[in-house]
Amino acid sequence: MKTLRNILLLAWLGMLAACAAGPGKMFESKANQSLSAGIENYNEGRYPEAVKGLQSALDQGLGVSDQVKAHKYLAFAHCVSGKERLCRDEFKKALEINPNLELEPAEAGHPIWGPAFRAAKAKKPDAKK
Repeated sequence: MKTLRNILLLAWLGMLAACAAGPGKMFESKANQSLSAGIENYNEGRYPEAVKGLQSALDQGLGVSDQVKAHKYLAFAHCVSGKERLCRDEFKKALEINPNLELEPAEAGHPIWGPAFRAAKAKKPDAKK
């Protein structure tokens, strides 16, 4: 009986800890957790960690819109790290998934990845201009 009580207590503590992580985190897929961590690392300026997390998310399997988001953030991370070819390649991958992808106005005006995105989009024959 004491063992069962300990197991239930541990299960309850685990659920409590998962809830403390935030709404929805308890049921979020491993791929989506990696995507969130990758974006957070990007926003904190930890670009190598962001690239690792974002690529991991893609490898683990994301939904279509999240794949586009991961490739977009990979492009951003590569651009700010001076890896312009990798930046363009990631934008191309995002555009292959969603040929109508557009950057947000603030993103499109960025001096590094704005031109890289426009160049990748111009090379897509089925992209709308």
